[in-house]
Amino acid sequence: MSVLPTRQGLPEAEVIDRREGPYGEVALRRRGGHYEIIANGCFLMDTADGRSERLLVQAALDGLAAPRPSVLIGGLGVGFSLAYAAAEPRWGRIAVAEREAAIIDWHRTGPLGTFSAGALDDPRVEVLHTDLVRYLAESADRYDALCLDIDNGPDWTVSEQNDSLYGPAGLAAAAARLHPGGILAVWSAQPSSAFEQALRDAGFTEVRTEEIAVERGVPDVVHLARRAG
Repeated sequence: MSVLPTRQGLPEAEVIDRREGPYGEVALRRRGGHYEIIANGCFLMDTADGRSERLLVQAALDGLAAPRPSVLIGGLGVGFSLAYAAAEPRWGRIAVAEREAAIIDWHRTGPLGTFSAGALDDPRVEVLHTDLVRYLAESADRYDALCLDIDNGPDWTVSEQNDSLYGPAGLAAAAARLHPGGILAVWSAQPSSAFEQALRDAGFTEVRTEEIAVERGVPDVVHLARRAG
């Protein structure tokens, strides 16, 4: 393990695992009692507070009337969204798309399994080891909800490949993966009025944003929209 300098007065971070993959480097760090996922040097998420990740799933479910709706979660991350979905018996099929094999391993055999809470063993759950952007563009699958959390938001992507997800082509692909009336929920580290307008321009209806206050700085948000029926 290597030790990284302190950040903003927090304890030092230990690198538990670091791997090179087709999308660059991904690392798992432990800082005090929490774990952090870092992609190409960019902080993605940690296990300190999963409220907004849970809201991502709950807000989508609240917008659905269908019995046993299906949901695609992208990506797996620290597992908060998946664990929350698996704990809700109303969901039918639960798919999670994750492009990093390392993150899947950290849940199956590593310390992140504590946070996904055995959800990977739920018979409703299917782990798709795939790039979400490519999956949305090329798959023929359809879902009642898409709950997307692969970046720090539409205005702060982890890799250039993800930029297209939040533009016309990506939103058209997301709509194509939804049943009519389905819900698109997108996590972001900050509100984006430009993304709200992009959703409307793409034909989504009932566009709105829910906020979760954080300890410091702007709130985390979940952007929500419905595919026209």
